[in-house]
Parts: sequence; structure tokens; C-alpha cells
Amino acid sequence: MALSLGWKAHRNHCGLLLQVLRSSGLLLFPCGQCPWRGAGSFLDPEIKAFLEENTEVTSSGSLTPEIQLRLLTPRCKFWWERADLWPHSDPYWAIYWPGGQALSRYLLDNPDVVRGKSVLDLGSGCGATAIAAKMSGASRILANDIDPIAGMAITLNCELNRLNPFPILIQNILNLEQDKWDLVVLGDMFYDEDLADSLHQWLKKCFWTYRTRVLIGDPGRPQFSGHSIQHYLHKVVEYSLLEPTRQENSGLTTSTVWDFQP
Repeated sequence: MALSLGWKAHRNHCGLLLQVLRSSGLLLFPCGQCPWRGAGSFLDPEIKAFLEENTEVTSSGSLTPEIQLRLLTPRCKFWWERADLWPHSDPYWAIYWPGGQALSRYLLDNPDVVRGKSVLDLGSGCGATAIAAKMSGASRILANDIDPIAGMAITLNCELNRLNPFPILIQNILNLEQDKWDLVVLGDMFYDEDLADSLHQWLKKCFWTYRTRVLIGDPGRPQFSGHSIQHYLHKVVEYSLLEPTRQENSGLTTSTVWDFQP
């Protein structure tokens, strides 16, 4: 997903995916390149071919079988290769994280939450939650991630699901002036204490300035469960994770959608 995660999946087997344990990811889009683009502008032919060759299209093992995604799976070469052989930034976008799964499932089951509304998917990763919002009738969507390769992956995933592409912002949005959104969704973002503090303040400002609704997806990571933001959360729904997701996420068994109400 998204910025980065303290995830310990397949430590004894995966080369590349161990690299996805990095603790920081707040890198801005390379200087001189426009960060806010239509999805089609991300499809560099060489990168597109690389992603298609080294990911698998799958809709199994997650909470949202109706969404197809290009992901890294055990059938992909780089699932097993040494991390330093991967030629791009760490592929957080290539994992369908459990917090994002819960958010996506909730939006698909409750389309009134997004129908006719503007939605920001913060730390979009593979784009699944933005795709779920689009499927459920959101009127305006912005997918945000810091990795330009994630932008390409989101574009490919839109195509897989026969959706018209939506805009993608490749930048650390926490450093930008806030825009007005009816709904902000973010999954699996509370993996680091400093980032959690920054997110908490940014989301509070968003709520109080624009009365934006904020939905957070998280499977119970300690950095989230022990954070002061817990005082302002209302539990919306909890889902049991499917076995493949449990195995890839150190045995986490559930994922919850929270409503942030400061």
C-alpha cells in the first residue's frame, strides 16, 4: 500500500518483500515532474510491460473478489528474488493490505457512503479502495501515493476492472494545502509513530475545516491500537480476513473500519 508498513510477511522465503519492511517512505515525486496527473499519463510502455510481466492478475484470497488487481504473488519471480534485484522503489502497491481490504469491502457493501460524493484515497497503493469507491458511484476520486510506480499500477488496475481512470496524485499530500473532500479513506497507514502523529493532525484539520468524513482501515497494528487517535474513533465494521491474507500478514485475523470523529 501505500507509504510503508512494518510488515513481516514470509520472512524466511521472500527476498523482495523483505525490502518492503522499510520504515520511511515520505519521498516526493522527482523534481520537475507534475505530481497530479490523469491516470493514463502514468503508462510508460516499458514500465507497463515490466509490471504486466512481473505481477499476477488475481481476485482471490481477499475480501473483495469482485475487484481484480495486479499483485505480487508466490507465482511471481520477484516474490522469491533478492530484494536488490527489483529495479524500482519498494512495491508496496503490489500487496493488497488488510486495512485496504476492509475499507474496499465496506464501500462495496454500502455504496450510499460514497455515491455522488468526492473521495480522497490517501496512500492508495494498488488503488483498490479508490476502485471500490468508483464502483459504488463516487462522483470525484483522487488516488494519492508517493510512488510513481503505484500510479502506473493503479491505472492498470482500473483497466482490469473496466473503469475509466481517475486522477492520481504522486506526492506526500500531508505537505500540501488541504482540499475539500466529502470523504477521506486511508488503510494501513498507521505503521510508524511519527507518521501516525502527522496523520492525526492532518485528519483533524481536514475534519474541522471541511467537515470531511474520515474512514480508517486497520487490522490492529500496535502503532494504531496504541495511538491517541483511538479516543476519537467509532467502530463501523470488523471483517474476518481470509487465510491467504492472514498468512501474508503475520497471522492477523481481522481488519476493522473506523470512523474518525474528533
